[in-house]
Amino acid sequence: MDRITAAHVFVTIVDRGSLIAAADTLEMSRAMVTRYLAEMEEWAGTRLLHRTTRRQSLTTAGEDAYTRCRQMLDIAGQMAVADGPDGDTPRGLLRISCSQSIGQSVLAAAISGYLQRYPAAAVDLQISNRAVNLVDERIDLAIRISNDLDPNLIARSLGTCDSVVCAAPAYLATHGTPQRAEDLAMHNCLTYSYFGKSIWHFEVDGDNLTVPVNGNLSANESVVLLSAAAAGAGITLQPVFSAAPLIADGTLVALLPAYRPMTMGIWGIYTSRKQMPATLRTMLDFLIDYFNSDQAWSGYAAGST
Repeated sequence: MDRITAAHVFVTIVDRGSLIAAADTLEMSRAMVTRYLAEMEEWAGTRLLHRTTRRQSLTTAGEDAYTRCRQMLDIAGQMAVADGPDGDTPRGLLRISCSQSIGQSVLAAAISGYLQRYPAAAVDLQISNRAVNLVDERIDLAIRISNDLDPNLIARSLGTCDSVVCAAPAYLATHGTPQRAEDLAMHNCLTYSYFGKSIWHFEVDGDNLTVPVNGNLSANESVVLLSAAAAGAGITLQPVFSAAPLIADGTLVALLPAYRPMTMGIWGIYTSRKQMPATLRTMLDFLIDYFNSDQAWSGYAAGST
């Protein structure tokens, strides 16, 4: 980790009196502040702070480290920063975490466009259907689709994710086509383990509607449910960006056009708003533009059967 930044974090912890206050001052996540302090203590080979639930104080080694960090920051602040045409050019590796569905359907193309614009940058795309720990797993940016983010996370809104209820023609020919959202109770609904396991949310005529659903297949990755629905297993609630191509070619049929599934937010999660690398800053800006201009999926409206 960057020792200048770690020194700055350590000094701020001491000056502000707590890790929480330092996180607020630095606009960092509490986990990242804790990680920087741990790295400082690892480099020093000893504990730098006495910490209890009510107060903190410097150890003898911490007092020496605080003085040295102050001196180092003063020197760093006096150093001239060289200006040049490449000073703010995105370069280096950016590690991004996302689910398989958005990675496969959207981010692969989006990141390709970003790398064409910024050829000095590189991306390591980590596919995971769980909420990763950015600090422990060295992730620079996590892309999440959610309406219930932890308020302690540092997040930037990238766009919105619309969804569509759909099924294969073969399933509908055998089991019938639901005409109302309430009809889903009589159908085999394929459910996502982490969201909407037993309740699907809709908006109809300006009112909110919750519909209990159940079925014989659930999964922790929506692309599995999409493939199962295409094979005729049942009815699925899918992000538009995943389902739209299969609806367009007739593999799936969009259902319940009068009912709008609940819109989800697409978020970029990262550890600090300050000292943000150019790769991260430009990637966030690029994704906002991408998500809000790609009409192939964000502007899709579910058609009638």
